[in-house]
Amino acid sequence: MKLKGWIVAALLPLMSSYALAQENNVTVSEAWARATPGGAKTGAAFLQVTAKTDSDKLIDARSSVAEHVELHDHIHENGVMRMRRVDAIEVPVGKTVTLQPGGYHLMLMNLKQPLKAGETIDLTLVFEKAGEVAVTANVQPIGAKGPGSESGHGHSHGHGDDGHGEHGHKH
Repeated sequence: MKLKGWIVAALLPLMSSYALAQENNVTVSEAWARATPGGAKTGAAFLQVTAKTDSDKLIDARSSVAEHVELHDHIHENGVMRMRRVDAIEVPVGKTVTLQPGGYHLMLMNLKQPLKAGETIDLTLVFEKAGEVAVTANVQPIGAKGPGSESGHGHSHGHGDDGHGEHGHKH
């Protein structure tokens, strides 16, 4: 019995290192959201996710500014661009997936108050392997196209926004 306890004690640090490695596998950057007009009940948040050593999936998200958050994508359907809810967003190892206008994004549903340019909001991203990752997103002006955009006429800093809603995301 003493040997079994010693083995568990010896393995425990390795197990927690594994969990830490899984958590550090995912890097989130350039998190931002668009300001919303007063009375708006939905908002959108965008970011970049990179999986360094192992593929992962973004499977859920939360924010204190909304009743709930949904993962969404834009699709072309009969010549019309539509949003649809998705169950997960694949993050292939060594690749950066950009959540951006016209592509994958986080829909902030039933906002508790309008999102105001210059403020920040909290996001908790839930990954299949990495678990929960807390992120702070900067709120950009209404119509912003990217994280440093001053107006709706900005660009997404070279993240594949060709203006046609096709952003090379693979499912």
